[in-house]
Amino acid sequence: MSSHRPQDQPSSSSNSGHHTPQPLPLQLSRYESQKRRDWNTFLQYLKTLNPPMAISIFDHTHVLSFLKYLDQFGKTKVHNQVCVFFGQPDPPLPCTCPLKQAWGSLDALIGRLRAAYEEHGGGSSENNPFGNGSIRIYLREVRQFQAKARGIPYRKRSKRKKKTYDVVV
Repeated sequence: MSSHRPQDQPSSSSNSGHHTPQPLPLQLSRYESQKRRDWNTFLQYLKTLNPPMAISIFDHTHVLSFLKYLDQFGKTKVHNQVCVFFGQPDPPLPCTCPLKQAWGSLDALIGRLRAAYEEHGGGSSENNPFGNGSIRIYLREVRQFQAKARGIPYRKRSKRKKKTYDVVV
């Protein structure tokens, strides 16, 4: 019989119990998963614009409108300047001030989108719309306003010094 196959080469039609190992799906880190999700959300947002915006021609103004659009899904109470609780860190009663995206969430989002843009062939970091100066100014203004609205001054964290342990022998 000339159709005999050696035992170490399983036939695609046989069910002889040999199993060809399949490559495991790549498990993404939490950061990579978030970056992918954020990128897909931004692309979907561009498609909802009227007229829909192509990824190849959007600019920083579309990024700013995306950040403002996201405020409707925020979970952080940001008091208006006319609110009696403006500037109070722990107001005693509820108010009708809007919920918005927290500054830290927006800042992290922009960082992930900057990286995703470059990974998807967006070009040099100088031309990255997510790194545009107007985006940095917007984020700074959001941070300052939210800090005032909550009555909590924003202080940049200092980096922790690494502790060195002396081993006594």
